Amino acid sequence: MRVLLVDDHALLVEGLQNLLEAHDVEVAGVARDGREAVVQARKLRPDVILMDIRMPVCDGLTATRLIKSELPETKIVVLTTSAEDQDLFEAVKSGASGYLLKSMDAESLIEALHDAQQDIPPFAPGLAAKLLSEFARTAEASSAETLASAPSNRGAGTAAGMPSVPPEEDTITQRQAEVLSLVARGLSYREVGAKLYLSPRTIKYHMAEIMRKLHLQNRAQVLAYAGAVMLEQTEDAP
Repeated sequence: MRVLLVDDHALLVEGLQNLLEAHDVEVAGVARDGREAVVQARKLRPDVILMDIRMPVCDGLTATRLIKSELPETKIVVLTTSAEDQDLFEAVKSGASGYLLKSMDAESLIEALHDAQQDIPPFAPGLAAKLLSEFARTAEASSAETLASAPSNRGAGTAAGMPSVPPEEDTITQRQAEVLSLVARGLSYREVGAKLYLSPRTIKYHMAEIMRKLHLQNRAQVLAYAGAVMLEQTEDAP
């Protein structure tokens, strides 16, 4: 795995580089701001980019949008000190595959990078629940607007940009529904595994399958789908 580090704090970058290399992760390059990150991403084509948010010249969110527009297959994981809702939501909307906090431990960071490479977007504990809350709110507003304008299409779509309920061959299994429900509550893969008596690796496999079956691009959209489904179930309840 080749990783591009993007952060304007030299000491932090040096520590991250030493950490990654100690775990056999290749550091393809380093960028000190968002503009440099775009240039380096074009040149190096890394597998994963660890992107800070607050940087001079060009911030991480802008850089994420620019890189994803040119290199959509590149996985960008935000690594920041900010746990603010707005930063989280904007990062996901910009195309980030995950959102981590710099307070995390080294082992979790390495695991998160491998998850990102395997299309299993990593999020810091508790942040997934924030995403669900926001997307569920958006889904509710969109659903109400759709019902008002076209009552006969009720159930055809649940949120802007979200697909309708997938066809039978792509529906999730009962076990995957259990996993999705627990993840939507903000539990980590390890916590979900403990509740279902499954290994974290198995939970990651189920999440990857959920994403594939629902034809969604990242974990945030999976949570949005879950929120929309919950809203439909609530509306349909007697």
